[in-house]
Amino acid sequence: MPAFEFSDLPRSPAGFELAEALTEAARQLHETGTPNSTLRTAARLAVHIMPGAEHVGISVIDRDSGPRTLAWTDEVVRSADARHAGRESPPHWEDLWTTPVVRIEDSAADGGADALYDLGLRSALSLRLRADRRRLTVLTAYARRPRAFDEAATRIGRLFTAHVSIALESVTVREQLTEAMRTRDLIGQATGILMERLNIDAAGAFESLVKASQRENVKLRDLARRIVDANDTTGGAGR
Repeated sequence: MPAFEFSDLPRSPAGFELAEALTEAARQLHETGTPNSTLRTAARLAVHIMPGAEHVGISVIDRDSGPRTLAWTDEVVRSADARHAGRESPPHWEDLWTTPVVRIEDSAADGGADALYDLGLRSALSLRLRADRRRLTVLTAYARRPRAFDEAATRIGRLFTAHVSIALESVTVREQLTEAMRTRDLIGQATGILMERLNIDAAGAFESLVKASQRENVKLRDLARRIVDANDTTGGAGR
């Protein structure tokens, strides 16, 4: 979804305007259909809502495989994150395992040796979206001027990311429930096929499916899909 579709939102809102902007942002976030689309929408909304933000990216940091960019507003964000792909995370992201917010006041402070400085990005505000023992999801806003993110920007950022976290949890649960219903239907179809083929009842067909799943070390859902697909390919029993 391109950024201009959020043009009805005020830029860097405050006061009552902020409340309206967050309400509208929450509505748009909850209208998304998948976790990935929620993150893409959140990145684009953040540029409008977070004071000082010029570019925004959302990344996941896995303790085993390092950081990976999930959503971004433009290529400069991908360039910033790509410099850490497959390697250790940026130091300021590592701090987010233990604290919800990290700010970079000026990437030139260390003499310009920072990867952000090389891309013309002087400020960054990183906020933790989700975290568990193995994985950390981070929203980072960038600006080309130093000290772009003050305490007010941080407070607004935290309010916004709270909405993003709730929407992300909601869409993840919806997706899991949808997948569970599809899996149930798939297993039901596979059970019906086995009942007809083996001339057994539903309990026996399901037990046979479970045993085959364990024997072949294949997930029950995947085995059921194979049986259904094979039945469809052969035209079904008795046709």
